Amino acid sequence: MIMLTQKLKSNIRDVVDFPKKGIVFKDITPIMMNPLLSKEILHELVKFYEEKNITKIVGIESRGFLFGFPLAIELGIPFVLIRKKGKLPYNKTSFDYELEYGVSTIEMHTDAITSDDHVLIHDDLLATGGSAAAAASLIEQAGGKVFGFSFLVELDFLEGRKKITPFNEQVHSLVHF
Repeated sequence: MIMLTQKLKSNIRDVVDFPKKGIVFKDITPIMMNPLLSKEILHELVKFYEEKNITKIVGIESRGFLFGFPLAIELGIPFVLIRKKGKLPYNKTSFDYELEYGVSTIEMHTDAITSDDHVLIHDDLLATGGSAAAAASLIEQAGGKVFGFSFLVELDFLEGRKKITPFNEQVHSLVHF
């Protein structure tokens, strides 16, 4: 795992002043250009979650789809998309949450989660925890249980973990900044 952490840190690009001035964006797209590293990440996630009692994986739009869907395939369980308002075609349930600069809405298909589900929420990055907490709220609203959270990157200084641990304390991040 130490080697993987080092590889991740050397492949994640800092983009200064994106999406707005004063923010240093952690860009994971260089990882996508490295299929061997991507495979190693997927292997590590599979190894970590294969013996857990997870029935579904939820990916948060859009970078949560990149490893969330392949992980679900490898574990042989369904993958559920959580998307921004207006992006899903079927009957939806929604959840509004606050951002630093306003309010956002996420949606999920009404038939995606049942009361029997133990759901892993996956995204590329944990920053303030707003979108992950909103996804957890949406899952609970649908009757599911949050098994835990999975991230490639966690920005410790933003303390997003504090916002999501009330849903479940199982938070797994491959690399911390």
